[in-house]
Order: sequence, then structure tokens, then C-alpha cells
Amino acid sequence: MAEGATPNWPVMSIDTANAALAGPGSPVELEEATIRGVSYKVYKNAPPTVPVILDLAAQQFEDRTYIVYQNERVTFRAMHLAVRKLAQELHTKYGIRKGDRVGIVMRNYPQWPLGFYAALSLGAIATPMNSWWTAEELEYGLSFAGVKLAIVDGQIYERIRGHLEKLPELKNILIARDTAEEIADPRVSSLDAIIGHPNDWAGLADAGAVAVDLGPDDDATIMYTSGTTGKPKGALATHRAIISNMFNSMTCQARMYLRKGEPVPAPDPDAMRATLLSIPFFHATGSFAILIPSALRGDKIVSMYKWDAGEALPIIEAEKITSIGGVPAIAWQLLEHPDRDKYDLSSIQVISYGGAPSAPELVSSIKKRFPDAAPGNGWGMTETCATATLNIGEDYVNRPSSAGAPPLAVELKICDPDGKELPRGEVGELWCKSAANCRLYWNRPDATAETFRNGWVVTGDLARIDEEGFLFLVDRAKDMLIRGGENVYCIEVESALYDHPAVMDAAVVGIPHKVLGEEVGAVVQLKPGKSATEAELRAHVASQLAPFKVPVEIQFQDDPLPRNANGKILKADLRQRFKARA
Repeated sequence: MAEGATPNWPVMSIDTANAALAGPGSPVELEEATIRGVSYKVYKNAPPTVPVILDLAAQQFEDRTYIVYQNERVTFRAMHLAVRKLAQELHTKYGIRKGDRVGIVMRNYPQWPLGFYAALSLGAIATPMNSWWTAEELEYGLSFAGVKLAIVDGQIYERIRGHLEKLPELKNILIARDTAEEIADPRVSSLDAIIGHPNDWAGLADAGAVAVDLGPDDDATIMYTSGTTGKPKGALATHRAIISNMFNSMTCQARMYLRKGEPVPAPDPDAMRATLLSIPFFHATGSFAILIPSALRGDKIVSMYKWDAGEALPIIEAEKITSIGGVPAIAWQLLEHPDRDKYDLSSIQVISYGGAPSAPELVSSIKKRFPDAAPGNGWGMTETCATATLNIGEDYVNRPSSAGAPPLAVELKICDPDGKELPRGEVGELWCKSAANCRLYWNRPDATAETFRNGWVVTGDLARIDEEGFLFLVDRAKDMLIRGGENVYCIEVESALYDHPAVMDAAVVGIPHKVLGEEVGAVVQLKPGKSATEAELRAHVASQLAPFKVPVEIQFQDDPLPRNANGKILKADLRQRFKARA
């Protein structure tokens, strides 16, 4: 038993609990299946496709609220009707067919899940993109995936309109939440004209489903994830992969009760749960771990225009939010906000997060201020369709530096650089095998061969696994930092710095930050006789990359940057130069 553990806990080992949950008659029962020549443990009772989940939710939770955004409220039935209406329009007027890529680029408006579900119901490949991206980054994302139709908001349209001539494959754009402004481009239409205001979706006639042959192993989404080359890679996921991720989380949550010696609660269709969405839908976490599971359970999602802890507090009280989280920054901001005690936050049952480094003391702070809430942390990545491990409840309290143990459907191993498995407790590169894994990188056979190997994802994370199967992340083998849940690949920022005529050498490192996890820092050596200010270099990077990738601090030095014998910059030395930021 770990130091400080609850007396008589755990009453069941991880292996025993996993086996019990995987057995016959369990809602998360496992069976063997061969998919594209690889054997996996799959969930026997999982819905076959994502559209089936929304169909069932519209029947079971018809008038229950699904999506809330400011004064807009959309029930499950209303979302279902709007999805069917839009899907018919996409199919008949715009010629969207199975396998076509449909881009979705906007804030967390109700129209985001509308476009997402409509694309999936046609067998199209939903291709979300980061709404913080620059015009150049969006152009690349749309072009590389060969997006045929994009659903965007007005801000995104204004950002990309000057690049449309470079996107011949993009046949049509639908603008959500548009103004009355006339748009001359024949490729551009109003989504609102098709579907109306979200508060009116419940009054739409049922357009019926478009007939399409769709199965669990058909392609569903392309989620962009940055690569070490600096260019985003598109991780292609199937319907089975997305749904398996959800069942992985359900299994870990159920395991928490078995570890305590309690029966797993039966699903309660009348339970009123609500999640305050603090992360974007375009993240695997936002869509795969929140949007779709909420439909499966009949949960409400409350979205904000922009995350602000002070504005979140009255929303938590008014909407009786039961679950919050996303990245550690969200938890810290709520815990430390000066107005926290002015609001009734007693509805909160779960505070979970992942996607960024978190201090072990965060879990103890949560238990102190929210004693009845279950803290949770986990590990996953875009390539694993979000959650692969989950550390929740007593397991997390007693192993606050762990990312949790996987369910039986997920296999983890630690390997040396040659791919040979290492013994328990040793540090090496983390490999993950699961039916929830993406199957390849879109149009990148080179990167696919490097990362996806016979059902395994080679993660690039350095980690160890203890004797009981708990995962501990040590470092990242790939040169990346995570700012508030956003991946920033150092080479991408370094390339932007190198593009400045005064820069001779540059290195980007993470600066520890209590709330964001890390921020972007840089050390630069200028060319002899050249000059540049910190503000000038930051502006230069900002002209090429999204704001969250711009260094918050740039230090200069006259001497060459420290390197090892192989010429690799010693970034560990450089990190010591930066003071942690609060």
C-alpha cells in the first residue's frame, strides 16, 4: 500500500479489477478481434459508429439539454434534427460522400458539433482544425487533407479568404453565425440559412437519415497533431477507435469503485450531469473524451466563448456543473480565484485534467478544497484518440505523480531505442497498443512507419511502469513542450527565429509555469555585427505562428549555444537559465 493510503485500501489489485470488468456480462466486456491483420481486445458492447450514439441519445434523452452556449440551448433531439437536416444538404447540394474530408474550424459554438456529427453521419472524414492557427497554417491544413467542404465561423473566414485561390480542392465553405454581409464568392454560403438559429433547431422537420454503409472500422476523423518536422500531421481515426477511447475511460472509472470494495453503480438515465467545457472541441480530448461520451450518457455540455475562471464561477453555480477540467491550468485557476467562495460550487463531482505537466500538490489542493470531488489525471495523445490511462480517486490521491494504469484493452510497454521491451521499473520509450489507436498519418507513409507499428503507437514519451502497472511519465523523447494543453514543437519556433536575418543560432525550451504547465522560452545567438531586440524577434515569430507558440521570454548570448559531441544543443542546461513563472 502506498504511503498515506486509505486503510484497507485497495481491496482489489489492478489486474483483478481489470479482469473482472472485462469478463462476461460486464458493460465493458472484452473480446478478441482481428483488425487489418492485427489482433486487439475490443469492447463487445460498444456502439458500432459515432452517429449511432447520437441517434440513441435523441431517443433516450430527447428533451434533455445537450449543448449550452450563452443564451443558446440545444436539446439532444434538436441536435439530431439539425444534424439530419445539414447532412441531407451536404449530400444533395454539395455532393459530400463517404471518404470526403469536411473541415470544421470555429470556436466551441453549437455549430461545431453540428458540423462534426453531420460529416460523420455521411461517412465523411471530419477534419477539425485549430481555430488559433494563422492563415498560413489553416491553408496548409485544408490543402494537405484535401478538404472538399469547410464549415467555419466568420473570424476564420476572414482569416483564410485571401488564401482561397490556393485551395482548388476546397469546393465550398459554409459560414456559421454569419452576418447579413453579402459575399460575392460563389463557393461561400451561409450555414444559418440552411439550419437556422440553434434555439430554433428543435422546430426543424425530420429530414431523415442519408443511407450510407458505415461500420466500426471505417475512417471517421483526421485530427492534426504537430510533428517534429514542424508541419502538422493528420492522425486518421476510425469510429471504433474513437468509441474505444470512451470505453477505456469508463473502465478506469468503474475500476475506482472495485478498488474501494464498492459495487460499480448502474447507469442512471435520470442523473443530471453537466460538464463545463474549458478546452476546444478541435482537441481529441474535447471531441473524443467529452463531446461524444456526453451524448452516450445524456450529459449537458456548457461552453464559454473564452475560458475565464472568474466568469466560470457563476456558470458552475447556475448550471450545476458536475465536471470540470481539461488541463491543470483550469483546476489551478478555479482553486486560487479570489471569488471562489462567493459561489455555490457544491455540485462539482469530478475535477480531471491531462495534456500538460501537473504538480503533484494539485491533487492534494483539490481534495482540500473539494473534499467530495474525485480528482483525475490521465495520459493519452491524439494518436491514441485521447485517454489511454486514467488515474482517478484514491489511486490518484496515493500516486499523484502517476498518469494511472491502463484498462485491460490497452497494452503498454517500455522499450529501448531498438524497440526491445525493458523490465518493469526501467525508463525507456513508451509504446501503446489499443483498438483506440489511430491507424496512420494521412498522406505520410514515412511518419506512419515510424510511429504506427503492428498495432502499437511509438509515443516519443519517456516513461516507466511500476510493478502494479502504473504509468509514470519521465520526459518527452520528442522535442516538444505543452503550453496549457497546446502542443508546441520547438523546431517550429526555432525555424521561425532562424528566419530572422540577425539570428545565427536559436534554441527553444519550456519555462515551467504553475498554471499553464510550460511556456515558450528561447535562447538566441545573433550574427556578428547584427542586432535585434527581444520585442522584434517576438513580433517576427508572431508573424508566422499562432500566438501560443510565440516565446514569452528570449535571452541573448554572445557565445555559441552549448552542444554535446554530436552537435545537439544541451537544452537541459538552457532551461536552468529561466525562472519558473507564476
